[in-house]
Amino acid sequence: MKSFEFHGKQAIINCKGEICDSSKDLLSSELFKEVLKRFLDELNVKGSHFLNIFPKNTGKLEQNRLILKLLLELSENRREKAMENKQLAVFFNDIYLLHQFVEKLYNFWRSYERFMVIYSEDGSKSLDKTAWTTFSKTIEKLNHIVRKLYRDICRNITKERLSVYRQMPAGCQVGTIVTKKDWVCKCEPYTKLKDIHFIRQILIEPPLLIDPPMNKRSGQFTRVDKNPLDKIKINEDDWLCYPAKVGDLVIYLFFNKTFINLGTAVINLFDMVPDDELDKAPDAVYLYGVPEEYMEHYKEKTVFYDDKENDLLIGACPSNEKYGYFGYVKKMMLTLHNIIVMKRGRLPVHGAMVRVEMKNGKNANVIIMGDTGTGKSESLEAFRIIGEKYIHDMTIIFDDMGSLEITEDGKIKAYGTETGAFVRLDDLQLGYTLGNVDRSIIMSPQKINARAVLPITTLQEVLHGYSVDYFMYANNYERVDSSKKYLEEFKDVNEAIKVFREGKRMAKGTTTETGLVCAYFANIFGPVQYKEMHDKLADKYFAALFRTGTIVGQIRTQLGIKGFESNGPEHAAEALFKEICKR
Repeated sequence: MKSFEFHGKQAIINCKGEICDSSKDLLSSELFKEVLKRFLDELNVKGSHFLNIFPKNTGKLEQNRLILKLLLELSENRREKAMENKQLAVFFNDIYLLHQFVEKLYNFWRSYERFMVIYSEDGSKSLDKTAWTTFSKTIEKLNHIVRKLYRDICRNITKERLSVYRQMPAGCQVGTIVTKKDWVCKCEPYTKLKDIHFIRQILIEPPLLIDPPMNKRSGQFTRVDKNPLDKIKINEDDWLCYPAKVGDLVIYLFFNKTFINLGTAVINLFDMVPDDELDKAPDAVYLYGVPEEYMEHYKEKTVFYDDKENDLLIGACPSNEKYGYFGYVKKMMLTLHNIIVMKRGRLPVHGAMVRVEMKNGKNANVIIMGDTGTGKSESLEAFRIIGEKYIHDMTIIFDDMGSLEITEDGKIKAYGTETGAFVRLDDLQLGYTLGNVDRSIIMSPQKINARAVLPITTLQEVLHGYSVDYFMYANNYERVDSSKKYLEEFKDVNEAIKVFREGKRMAKGTTTETGLVCAYFANIFGPVQYKEMHDKLADKYFAALFRTGTIVGQIRTQLGIKGFESNGPEHAAEALFKEICKR
């Protein structure tokens, strides 16, 4: 196993818990030498003026040797001591430039998304309190050593006392403890995965900013007739597994380290499977980041296979950076979830659900169904904004995907999948974003479709099973006027099914689609691939919704209409609140 590795702008430190103990150890490490080499290579490619700290015509190898010697000296001594060495004295011809060189080197390292993977070989599932304390101290120790080295060198160059101390995670931003586990499913081809380490604990320093190569998802996930794992060769050192609790299902997310930023971001979306459930076989596995040569024979590259013999679904996605977007992680896992719940007789719902308790004593459980960009999360945010006027309390059950179940006594219960939300920052109030930034993983904030992954609810709420009072389709494309109201209740079940089945929306740029588009039941994540099964379930569940007195209709959010991105969902939410209060 490599002690460190780089994948694009990601740096990964692999270890068994032992790290450098001092600034000298850090400067002498192979990782530091590699970072320094990369930094100097970049300066040379750019012809940077920072290279003027070196004597003229200094070659690259000599640059590396001299600057490393200088930094070792300055980590312990003031510049006067360093200047006693004639080779090093030339660096102090321009004190300001040297200081800025060190600043730039420090920022260069911090420009990487930095991860530490600690391999625990004792076979334990989760570490006890003492081990966890040691783990967190190891992360903080590395952060402290890097910060101290930077500060000592700057102080010894300038001879000025620092007046501002920024306690940022200068060593690594995400730490993980991983261990091996025995697979319940020991048949071929799944034995290929048996030596991959499972994440059992994660430490994150939020707000965590990452910038994946892509900021949009394209297409859907295709069912194939052969297990993609049959032809895939696995090098266990290149992979990690995050065992995710997706609703009441267990899905093992095996991700290639080239996507470690997105693989570990799942911690803010799905709870980690507890120890007592690791002894059971998973419901599905997903290989995210398969080397492209093993996916060439597939026309569509994001695929899944229904292994009926082993009662297991398996998904696969290539390691190409065009799939380096969190949507490819989340939506494939939800696709696998939806297929499984359909097989178990439940109806998947692409939407958001909230339980609202009104100040007048009334309460309602509301589902707003719709595709991406139709106003699901935005309506929940609108509930929060105007809630003080109407709401005593509000509980989010799910933000993107859930399922309905008809109980033995004929009632309808709703369940969620995620304990977090993958929210589009462009459509949310700034106050909401900033108010949750201390727990967020923020993705590509400088780009269109900037996103944040943040925890919003608990697994207990997700799995509780709430009744459904309102089941609304999120219509983001029609303007509200004298003929079209914010809320429209369907009186006929066939009329309702028609609107929900069409799944119309005005694309908002969250995928590669544009304009007015349609998606079968606003859900290309499972129902499209199993239409016959889903049609039967839809007919059954819509009949049950009408029979049990659930209000089935549509809510016009106007989110897809220019100029209504903010107040459209707010007006729609207020109309819904007034409706609840009247009943």
